[in-house]
Amino acid sequence: MDDIKVYDDYFIAKHDAIGKVGMSSYQKCTTAIRMLAYGVAGDYVDEYVRMSEYSCLEAMYRFCRAVIDVFGENFLRQPTAKDTACMLSINASRGFPEMLGNIDCMHLDGKNCTFGW
Repeated sequence: MDDIKVYDDYFIAKHDAIGKVGMSSYQKCTTAIRMLAYGVAGDYVDEYVRMSEYSCLEAMYRFCRAVIDVFGENFLRQPTAKDTACMLSINASRGFPEMLGNIDCMHLDGKNCTFGW
């Protein structure tokens, strides 16, 4: 969330004209993650996070843009030949030869393979 706040100050809680603090970074990020995780519309989560439907949609759009721009190069990429060889090696040692498993590498412990992170 800190990297997202640096990228887009929309995610920083601000004071309105009468000095009341607006929606928090946690509210905005939670809204976006819930909408993406459950595949629901903005009006479904608006009461849960106490944001308007428009604000929920804005938060999700900005969150997606921030994640792509901030983390895309390292985490949203195709696996390299080294990544693929490492996954095949680990899965073969577990009794699943020639099986890639999760392409996103989230199931690996990071001790046996390095993915340029």
